[in-house]
Amino acid sequence: MFVDRAEITIKSGNGGNGAVTFRRDPYVPDGGPDGGDGGNGGSVIFVADRNLRTLMDLKYKRKYSAENGQPGMKRNRYGKKGQDLYIKVPVGTMIIDKETGHLMKDLTHDGDSVVAAKGGRGGKGNVHYKSSIRQAPNFAEAGTPGKEREVILELKLIADVGLLGFPNVGKSTLLSVCTNSKPKIAGYHFTTIDPNLGVVYLHDTSFVMADIAGIIEGASQGAGLGFKFLKHIERTKVLIHVVDVSGSEGRDPIEDYKKINAELAQFDKRLAEKPQIVAANKSDLVYDQDKLDEFMEFMKKEGREVYLISAAAHQGIDSLLDAALLKVESYVEPDDEPMTMFDFEADENEADYKLISGYLDEDGVYVLEGKQLSKIFNSTNFTDSGSIRYLYKYIEKQGGIKLLRGLGLKEGDTVRIEDFEFEFTED
Repeated sequence: MFVDRAEITIKSGNGGNGAVTFRRDPYVPDGGPDGGDGGNGGSVIFVADRNLRTLMDLKYKRKYSAENGQPGMKRNRYGKKGQDLYIKVPVGTMIIDKETGHLMKDLTHDGDSVVAAKGGRGGKGNVHYKSSIRQAPNFAEAGTPGKEREVILELKLIADVGLLGFPNVGKSTLLSVCTNSKPKIAGYHFTTIDPNLGVVYLHDTSFVMADIAGIIEGASQGAGLGFKFLKHIERTKVLIHVVDVSGSEGRDPIEDYKKINAELAQFDKRLAEKPQIVAANKSDLVYDQDKLDEFMEFMKKEGREVYLISAAAHQGIDSLLDAALLKVESYVEPDDEPMTMFDFEADENEADYKLISGYLDEDGVYVLEGKQLSKIFNSTNFTDSGSIRYLYKYIEKQGGIKLLRGLGLKEGDTVRIEDFEFEFTED
């Protein structure tokens, strides 16, 4: 089953907490603190793998988590780093942050990767808080939590040449003749419901060819298989437009040609501007020469290269492939409209991390919030005056007390941090 879109939730590992320990070896009178740092949490990393063809596995498993970092240990031993989680996806997968809609990375080559959720940092052990006036710090730093986010995975096939045309014009047959691909071939419409890929080997070189399924009149509006597969043409360099010139199904090849190109232009005008070769298929079954001449004259006015072929009889294939290879090798990538990129720097911004905000809630309680504040608060040992003093000085330094006073805070009022409430007392 071909799946080209999936939405999953990823979470990087939490950083391990720093340790609060003291050296108590015999014959060492000045042991002091020796709590080690916590290990960093594991990150979630997407990697492009050329051996994969679909996002099917990611469609059904929706949540992925990296390993947490281990807490620090005594004797200044660091906690073990959490193991990174590598998620393999097909080449051509776009990683998009769902909340912002911004592109994190377009994995267009085998081995391309992106760290989509960085692991939390490990907390510092109490050994870091020793000073001339604080000889035995009875607190350590908590590790930062990992990042959790929803991402959209969207696969667009990587192919040099795309075959397009109405159903049953012979695209799958042509692909099977030109490549080692084994698509399903039958005499009814929509035999092909998934894009098929194959490699064409020609003149000591090769290129990838794709049979793009489901394009009919109204496809740009979602008819048939609609834009589900139109997007797979976007990465191609050359289009081979397969047209049934035999009229065996009572269709007009000129009208078919016009309708397909109209759908391309409506979906994305850049698709209609791609180099395009017309493969006049089933030419061995033509019974009305005047109709064929009319078709050829129309294509001449359109400025299209036309190759009379019969995919089933293996006629005219070599000339068609030579023309396709020539266009692939001379293709110049246009300047595409860039997609807005995800701002990883802002996502890791230390200033935002340290920012403290506050407000007065409906119950008359003054609330302080902040990522770094939560980390320090969760590290505080409320039985140790030094630890409490460290928390207060951080809040004061970051402007938290001034902020709440501006909201009307006075002695005796209640302040809440996380799920804990305190009575505010002036110094």
